[in-house]
Amino acid sequence: MTIRPRRSVLYMPGSNARAIEKAKTLAADGVILDLEDSVAPDAKQAARDQVCAAAKAGGFGRREVFIRVNGVDTPWHADDLAAAAHAAPDAILVPKVSAPDTLELIGRRLLDIGADRRTRVWAMIETPLAIFNILGIAAAARDSETRLAGFIMGTNDLAKDTRARLVPGRVPMLSWLSMCVAAARIHGIDILDGVYNDIGNADGFFIECEQGVEFGFDGKTLIHPNQIEPCNKAFSPSPEEVAQARKTIAAFDLPENKNKGVVSIDGRMVERLHADMARRTVAIAEAIGLQG
Repeated sequence: MTIRPRRSVLYMPGSNARAIEKAKTLAADGVILDLEDSVAPDAKQAARDQVCAAAKAGGFGRREVFIRVNGVDTPWHADDLAAAAHAAPDAILVPKVSAPDTLELIGRRLLDIGADRRTRVWAMIETPLAIFNILGIAAAARDSETRLAGFIMGTNDLAKDTRARLVPGRVPMLSWLSMCVAAARIHGIDILDGVYNDIGNADGFFIECEQGVEFGFDGKTLIHPNQIEPCNKAFSPSPEEVAQARKTIAAFDLPENKNKGVVSIDGRMVERLHADMARRTVAIAEAIGLQG
């Protein structure tokens, strides 16, 4: 299976042509060309045309291109989805997915439209109902027609709807975040952490990136280019981690250890499951290296 780095995924307002062009030069692993929250109602159609033209034209290089459409309960959704499907980005990001039915509906519409099979669907998890339904939503990935490939946490909307406070350490949200990571892993999809709002607080941002790594997120969504470099650093395996991973793999690959469940490495007992984890560490490091 090909591993694609998704350490840093930057939101770009779809109504801002200059921002979209700049996205082609940034070191983010992905960009979200946004038609939803960052676009005023009277600018929706122009933004849709601009974003879809940019996605069709390409020029984003290795960066994964997402188009975030407006929600299924809005007057812009149907036109957004049709236009985005014809633009054939890497993924269409659907906001406020609270139940599997939404993904089944999106999948049917994309099939009817004749959307490119390579275009995947990602779901924003940003409502209290989504948290309670998270296992069922993740299970939709087992149905190939939904195209579900990942989750993105919408922590700002979760805070708004629950009245939980956005505080350092995110204690009010820890159980929600861990539930979503677990559901994603059960059903084999990726998951990205939510945004960090205080763009002037570099230390706080890096701490939250490290927390995301500890939780098991694949990367983090961003709202400013200045957040890209520290985010990439946090979500990249360190040289020491890669070296240790290679040592673990080599130990289990020795002929005398082929059938062992546990081996000793530098005085530590290491299980075979750690070798599986090590292989992923090396694979993600190699994928990052190929990007330059």
